[in-house]
Amino acid sequence: MEDVQKHSVHTLIFRSLKRTHDLFVSNQGNLPEIDERLEKLRRSIKARDSYGLVLDKAGKSGGEIRKAATDKPLAITDGSGADLTSSAAGGGAGQLTKYNPNGRSAEKPGAPLATGQNHQSLVRASLPNNGADKPGNGTTNLQLIPKKAPTIPKPKWHAPWKLSRVISGHSGWVRCIAVEPGNEWFATGAADRVIKIWDLASGKLKLSLTGHVSTVRGLAVSAKHPYLFSCGEDRQVKCWDLEYNKVIRHYHGHLSAVYSLALHPTIDVLATSGRDSTARIWDMRTKANVHTLTGHTNTVASVVAQATNPQIITGSHDSTVRLWDLAAGKSVCTLTNHKKSVRSIVLHPSLYMFASASPDNIKQWRCPEGNFVQNISGHTAIVNCMAANTDGVLVSGGDNGTMFFWDWRTGYNFQRFQAPVQPGSMDSEAGIFAMGFDQSGTRLITAEADKTIKVYKEDDEASEETHPVNWRPELLKRRKF
Repeated sequence: MEDVQKHSVHTLIFRSLKRTHDLFVSNQGNLPEIDERLEKLRRSIKARDSYGLVLDKAGKSGGEIRKAATDKPLAITDGSGADLTSSAAGGGAGQLTKYNPNGRSAEKPGAPLATGQNHQSLVRASLPNNGADKPGNGTTNLQLIPKKAPTIPKPKWHAPWKLSRVISGHSGWVRCIAVEPGNEWFATGAADRVIKIWDLASGKLKLSLTGHVSTVRGLAVSAKHPYLFSCGEDRQVKCWDLEYNKVIRHYHGHLSAVYSLALHPTIDVLATSGRDSTARIWDMRTKANVHTLTGHTNTVASVVAQATNPQIITGSHDSTVRLWDLAAGKSVCTLTNHKKSVRSIVLHPSLYMFASASPDNIKQWRCPEGNFVQNISGHTAIVNCMAANTDGVLVSGGDNGTMFFWDWRTGYNFQRFQAPVQPGSMDSEAGIFAMGFDQSGTRLITAEADKTIKVYKEDDEASEETHPVNWRPELLKRRKF
């Protein structure tokens, strides 16, 4: 038996590489041959796909224009219609005939043109609609109108807002606000565990309600009953009778701090949400926990209620917004567009829309399905609260004391400023925790970390001339995600 010659691994690998090289590299740089039939097929499919709607019309129109162009000669005329007709009749097809204005006979086509006659012009005898009235001529001047590009509507002008009044009285961070439906007074709750009721016109203190044993985080005033509802970090939800200024009902069930509270506008139910990752629906009269809305995986920071579906909307620190079916007590839709925690949700008072706020941006949605409308970007702070009025003004308040005023429809930021802190406070105490418009939408009330309540009004002296809309649509590109 013949001995097999042994080679080193290096030699064997090299030989294998050489064989592979010889096998594949010889024509690797050559492109495959172009098949004319396939290319033609590809082009026709592409044309039909992209321009199928107008391809037949364009081809027909182009053919008729070319036919009309070959049928009519060119002529150098003085611009009069009579000369143009005679040139078409006398000259041969495709020849140029020189006319002079004095009516003398034309020179031969081959003769050089006379100089110094500036009024002569080269005119094509066949105009686009020439002969359109003749029977049997079906020429139509088709114009392919390009599709209009989508435009961003110009924002409505809004008067700038200015500080009108600063109300102090709380001895802790002011965390929540509720304006009475009659627009005569408003209530605030704070970290000093006290609920204070203030006169809206004068800003004077009317009443202090004590009973909570921890920070008061949510307030709501009933439009149908003389009741004020409050919730706090002590896990309690209370119903105050404002005729006696006493607590008449407690709603027990939350396992941790209760952060937000909302009243249903048409039926006697109350919605609360908190740190136990749930929102709860209570029967106002019987104190029964009708539904426990579970599904969020973190603190539910905001809950709002409206008369039409979805009747309950919640925003959570798990970065989601959920729309709930109140009758079934189930989640209908989960909006996962936000990338960071959602701390505030606001319903538009007249449009069937709502907005949700997160540190990444503010997003607008359309009810009832929760369809995304647009992003409102620019407020880069942690947005604790928002408010909207019927004039289309949306206000967002940041954890660093910044306030941004937006046009609801276009998302245009027409004003921004840093809320001034109370003298004696540190700059780090500039934080806005809650805000709300009064019932007329002309006064904005904010609850702040410097223990004050600030009231803002529109500047009556401002006009479109003094404060023009600095609208640059190229900077308002709407990112959809």
